[in-house]
This record gives sequence, C-alpha cells and structure tokens, in this order.
Amino acid sequence: MNHILLVHQAFVSPQEAGGTRHYEFARLLTSTGQYRFTIIASTLSYLTGQHNRSDSDSSLGPGIQVLRAYTLPSTHRSFLWRVIAFFSFMIMSIWTSRKAGHVDLVMGTTPPIFQAVSAWFIAFVRRKPFLLEVRDLWPEFAIDMGVLKNPILIRMSRWLEAFLYSRATHILVNSPAYRDYMLRRGIPSEKVTLIPNGVDPEMFNPEAKGTELRKRLNLDDKFIVTYAGALGQANDIGTILCAAYEVRDCEDIYFLMVGDGKERVNLERHAQEIGLTNVTFTGALPKSEMPNVLAASDVCVATLMNIPMFKTTYPNKVFDYMAAGRPTILGIDGVIREVVEASKGGIFVNPGSSEELAKAVQMLYDDRDRARAMGRAARSHVVEHFNRSNHVKSFAELLNRVANP
Repeated sequence: MNHILLVHQAFVSPQEAGGTRHYEFARLLTSTGQYRFTIIASTLSYLTGQHNRSDSDSSLGPGIQVLRAYTLPSTHRSFLWRVIAFFSFMIMSIWTSRKAGHVDLVMGTTPPIFQAVSAWFIAFVRRKPFLLEVRDLWPEFAIDMGVLKNPILIRMSRWLEAFLYSRATHILVNSPAYRDYMLRRGIPSEKVTLIPNGVDPEMFNPEAKGTELRKRLNLDDKFIVTYAGALGQANDIGTILCAAYEVRDCEDIYFLMVGDGKERVNLERHAQEIGLTNVTFTGALPKSEMPNVLAASDVCVATLMNIPMFKTTYPNKVFDYMAAGRPTILGIDGVIREVVEASKGGIFVNPGSSEELAKAVQMLYDDRDRARAMGRAARSHVVEHFNRSNHVKSFAELLNRVANP
C-alpha cells in the first residue's frame, strides 16, 4: 500500500468552500485499498481566512487523514501579511509532518509556492520521491498582475521556482499551456505529466431546477446568472457588476455571486454605491452545495483579468458549470476558451468587456432554447473529455511510477 503525504495549505473537503480535486483523487484512490493519504492543511480557510473545523476531517473516509498546521490569521490583511502567513504554514507544516509516520511519496502543490518548499524539504529529509504539482504559474501570474514588482523579489521568486522544478522527482500540471511553459524552460518532457482539471459529472444533475434554492432566495421566476468562485483581484468581478448594471432595466435577470475572498467587502460596497438591486452576494458555500446552486442557474459566468498569463489556465469553475449542463459566458481567453468553443457550450466575450458580457446575458435570456442546447452540449463534452474518474486512473499510474521507480 502506497502512503502519500500531500502538503496543501488550501485543501478542502466537500463540506467546505473551494476546489475539491485533491479530495476526489484521494477518495477514489483510497477506495481501492491500495493507497493511504495524509494531508497537511492549514488551520484557516484559504478562501475566507476563518478557522477550519477540524472535527469534520474524520468524515473524509477510510484511508484519508488530515493534519492541521497552524497558520497565522493574516492572509486577507495585505500582500506582506499574506506572505508572512504563507511562511508560517511553511514552517509549521514541516513540524506537523512528523505525525504522518512512514510515507512512500511526498507531494507538494503550488501556489502558494512556499508550501511546495515544505514538501521538498520533507521529501529531502525523509529521502522520498518529491512530486510537484503546479496549479498556477507562480510567480508569473503575480508579475503579470502587477502584484509583484520589486526586481529583487522577482529574481528571488524565479530562482525559487527554478529550484523546485530542478529538485522535483516529477512535475504534474493541470493545463496543457503549463506543460508547454515547462518545456520552454528546458525541463525534459518525460519529467512533466498533464492531468487536466476536470469534474465528477455524477455530482451534477443537468435536469435539476434548483427549485428549493430559488424559493429560499425569493428568485422563483428570475433568469439567474451565476458566478461561483473566489472574489479576489484576479477574478475581475467588477466587470460582472458593470454588466449587471447594464441589464438592470430587465427585472427578470438576476445575478448570484457565490463565493468569498479578500475583495468581497469592496465589491459589495461598490454594488451598493451604484445602486445594484439585481445582485446577491451569498458568501462562501461548501462544494456540496454547488449542485443546487448551479441547478438553480440559467447561465454561468467565468471571468479573469485581461493579462497574457491568464490565457494558460483551466479554471475549475468552468468544468463544474459544464457538468451541471449550464451554458458558460466566458470572459477568459486562451486554453479554456478552446474547451468551451470545442464543446459549443458557451459564449466567449473579451476579458474586461462588461458591454459584451451584458449583451451575451441578454442574448441567452432572449433565446432560452439556445441556452439549454448549449448546456446539453457542454455536459456531453465534459463527460467525454474531462471526467475525473478517467483522470484518477492517470493519477494512480503517475503515483506508482514516481513512488516505485
């Protein structure tokens, strides 16, 4: 039996808000009886900054253990304090790892990149293989967004990135563009494996209408446009609010903003200042609630800032939208646009264009049959090409290959 140690500050279960890719992989693999997973996670929710309830960890299933490493509660204060919080988890996760016992492989995931340093150090001390998963291209995203500007810090960050790539036994990426990036950096192709982001289609019933949620929110007859995800600087939520303002005269169209993040307070204040009465911020909801939320939705939206590096990403939320059988209005260019357009399951709008987004919402509101047809096409495509049950087989093969060279 292979015992995998995963260092993942933002790990969440279905009872929490956020992406559950790692939990689903662990659940499916441990169900075979051939794997054990120990996850070192933060004492804080990465999304909300609030303390996690560790008493729910015992319900994750046999073979899955979560160890909580103390994290300084400062992730939402400022960039500097956010980095300090990351460092606190980096140090404490190394200390916490001593409780894991014997392991066969150590897996680190980035971002934040500091937790990958923890995983490398644990693997180095224990003389075990180190599998590095790259979920976002840090520090390139931070540089492109203008968050990381200091030339010295940029050089240090790129040195740390290169150090981890060189020390990793193997590198796992979740977007084809990330693999291309690695190859351009001179990393051998046999050292990089792509297992793309995807979804468990069984979580979603495309025929469900979300009637109970609609009643609870008093939105029975509304045409609901949903954004579900983080409310951070990168997510360009302001464009969605501007689009909501542009269609405000159509009383049947209503926007749900489902999620949390460091920009939520500012976004809610802005919505009030411009007099939006067709938007509700629900706050963070557990992943187990997402099927109901998306079932209640007529259209879903995904946006990111209009910067070149965001053309490389595969956002989790888009695959959830597609599995729920809902059309996506996509304000993100690049590889995820190729997925949506290949599926014929949505409409691309230029990133940052609230006018185009508003027109797409109005178009699907006026043509409900087209919207439903897009949703069906999206569901079919994601079931065939981005089904997590197929991805987990590739993940198992990779773990076996890295843990038992």
